[in-house]
Amino acid sequence: MAKLKTRLTEMFGVETPICMGGMTGVGYGELVAAVANAGALGFITAHMFKSGEELLAEIEKTKKLTDKPFGVNLTLLPSINPIPYDEYREAIIHSGIKIVETAGRAPTDHLPRFKEHGVKVIHKCTSVRHAVSAVNKGVDVISIDGFECAGHPGEDDVGLIVLLPATVDAVDVPVIASGGMADGRGLAAAIALGADGVNMGTRFCATVEAQIHENVKKKIVENNELDTVLVGRSLRNTARVAKNDISVQVAEIQKDPTKSFADVKELMAGVRGRENVLRDGHMDGGIWTTGQSQALIHDIPTCQELVTNVMKQFEEARAKFA
Repeated sequence: MAKLKTRLTEMFGVETPICMGGMTGVGYGELVAAVANAGALGFITAHMFKSGEELLAEIEKTKKLTDKPFGVNLTLLPSINPIPYDEYREAIIHSGIKIVETAGRAPTDHLPRFKEHGVKVIHKCTSVRHAVSAVNKGVDVISIDGFECAGHPGEDDVGLIVLLPATVDAVDVPVIASGGMADGRGLAAAIALGADGVNMGTRFCATVEAQIHENVKKKIVENNELDTVLVGRSLRNTARVAKNDISVQVAEIQKDPTKSFADVKELMAGVRGRENVLRDGHMDGGIWTTGQSQALIHDIPTCQELVTNVMKQFEEARAKFA
């Protein structure tokens, strides 16, 4: 496999500068271990577990499946039911994990404990100003998420080809390119624009080891760049999700400025997407997240095949530059 050394591979001791960030309903230990064994950096998604104890058990299970580095994602968001973030943090420290990916609000209140225990923090954000603020607060790496991404692209609507180099120019820490990344050409472009690595979410969903329904993987392969919908715009909580009956209905309802979250709450319930779609494969059963990068996804490989192919494509792209 082609070698590419960057500040990211050096900092985390991984073979390739490819990450699989935390994904709700997807980031379980089996997939994370497969990503790690392939030479990339995967993250267990903490908030899928009810307690720090459950998260710790998942970390220990993952350690039995790989001896390579992996991390944990903490997405810091307001929630109706309180999320045990402090428990998660202490479980991570106790486990000896040294890499954490945070998203949502800045991890200000968690940084002192992480720093005390030598845990490096990657913070995912969607704007240059938030990246600068997070670095000033002490995060070690920025993952910058362009408008193409699955999930929450923020409210600025800036594509990665502008957002990435603008962020690289504004901060002095390694930067990971996130949003629209799915192959070796994207990796080559990201490196050329100043990134130290890439984050692939949707691409890792369409792998053999992802524990989601085969129908979802096939749909990602079948979809193109036009098969996503932006919901939550009227609430200033935009999310890019797959186009299906439910997401189209939600987007239509939200065009009416008199409508509130209450009018779409049941349609948008996360549990519907996780259970009906990701678990049971009913593709119109709820809202599920995917990025525009699905236009670049044409197969369902193992994680090892995927990482090897990405690095091979990267070499081919690099040869063109040379």
